[in-house]
Amino acid sequence: MNYEILIGDNLPIIVDGYINLLSKNVFQENKPNFIKSHNCEDAYNKIKRQVNINLALLDASLPAYKDYNLNNGVDLALLIKEKFTDCKIIIITMKSEPLTLDRIIKKIKPEGLFSKNDITSESFPSIFKKITDGSIYQSKRVIESQRELFKKNINWDIYDNEILVLISQGVKTINLPNYIPLSMSAIEKRKANIKDQLLEGKGSDKDLVSKAKKIGLL
Repeated sequence: MNYEILIGDNLPIIVDGYINLLSKNVFQENKPNFIKSHNCEDAYNKIKRQVNINLALLDASLPAYKDYNLNNGVDLALLIKEKFTDCKIIIITMKSEPLTLDRIIKKIKPEGLFSKNDITSESFPSIFKKITDGSIYQSKRVIESQRELFKKNINWDIYDNEILVLISQGVKTINLPNYIPLSMSAIEKRKANIKDQLLEGKGSDKDLVSKAKKIGLL
């Protein structure tokens, strides 16, 4: 039986590089079948035709498919987990901001989360094999980012993280219910709580984002 692997990155040379690395002695019993995608739209169309996907390796910044609200590789990972409940997810990202990484962990609960700066062609196949064998793996920068949140006593849930990250991306508060399944009043309460923690309750959205960046959350 084939081991179905979806690999998503906007650069074809990167996708081919992953396939080349994973084709060398990583799989012993199951023959891998690699499904290539370079954006969320192409991946969505291929996912619809798949009976199964065993593992998805996705760039967090995979180009969007706005028609289906797939804004990046993280949204695509969520869709894959909904359709293929046993699929293992590996997210690779250039981001190192604690809230961004914490958001991925809480939203997706991926089996693997790597900073691109932490992996090499030598280490990647063995890490990948550990994940396929059932281990959970987070790279050095990911672990350090979570320690930063702990030291700052930040323990927000996924919606709190989403609110601050979306505001930092320029999304207006009035539009947040389009991205988060909460009422406007619930969002306002959460936003007020975030401001209480970071700004002692006083300040604009710009001040909030500036403070979050200053202390290394964004």
